[in-house]
Amino acid sequence: MSSIQHLLKPHERDLGGFTVKRLLPSLPKQAVGPFIFFDHMGPAAQAPGQGMDVRPHPHIGLATVTYLYEGEILHRDSLGSVQRIRPGDVNWMTAGSGVVHSERSPDDARARGQTLHGLQTWFALPKQDEDAAPGFWHHPAETLPLLEEPGLSLRVVLGSAYGARSPVHTYGDTLYVAGELAPGAAFEVPAEHAERGVYVARGRVEIDGEPVEAGQLAVLTPGVAVTVAATADTRLLVLGGEPLDGPRFIWWNFVASSRERIEEAKLRWQEGRFPQVPGETEFIPLPQR
Repeated sequence: MSSIQHLLKPHERDLGGFTVKRLLPSLPKQAVGPFIFFDHMGPAAQAPGQGMDVRPHPHIGLATVTYLYEGEILHRDSLGSVQRIRPGDVNWMTAGSGVVHSERSPDDARARGQTLHGLQTWFALPKQDEDAAPGFWHHPAETLPLLEEPGLSLRVVLGSAYGARSPVHTYGDTLYVAGELAPGAAFEVPAEHAERGVYVARGRVEIDGEPVEAGQLAVLTPGVAVTVAATADTRLLVLGGEPLDGPRFIWWNFVASSRERIEEAKLRWQEGRFPQVPGETEFIPLPQR
């Protein structure tokens, strides 16, 4: 029996000035554990004077997770949060009943130019927490558990793994580990989490001897411990956790367990009833389709 249940390949999306590789949702797999959306952005070289400008936009029913490899992003939200995120840090924003945020290049990074590279994922909130109060938490890299061996480092960004636990509050069992491997290095992904995936951001690995290339997300067979071995200089992410407690509807930036919640959020945004981001005057209009 193969250790890989699905091997997902990305489709590319242009988000206005930079390209992302989108892995989730996909046709064979809507989510891996609670992670229902997965974008690998960049690496995108931004010349001096250029930058990222994602205008204020709303979310419901999810939590956003931002983890950078290179570059910096300035996060602002309707809670009043203003936070610069740097490589190795993690931003967790619970949208719950509704939040609005923007993502832009900090002024100094825009002036000098930078390379922007990282991962953005959405964590679908359990049904009982879909209307949770919005919240924002930032955790610097040095506060996240780091497990190191020769040729191998594993940073526990969210949840628990290898006897370590991240300080980031999540909902239910969660797995999110960022790894860096030299050629020949290997580690085991235990079977303790119900759903697991291995995304290769750079390099190449073999999972129990089966090759996985850069840009591919290997969804692992449940209940089986597997060995991940790097055959090149590799950067990867292991993610997963409890499966969703039912299917989700996704429309634009909204995630919900019912179409009615989506329609209500669309109307709220169109009528200007979401909270505003202090200091921001722009916004992304509701798409027409």
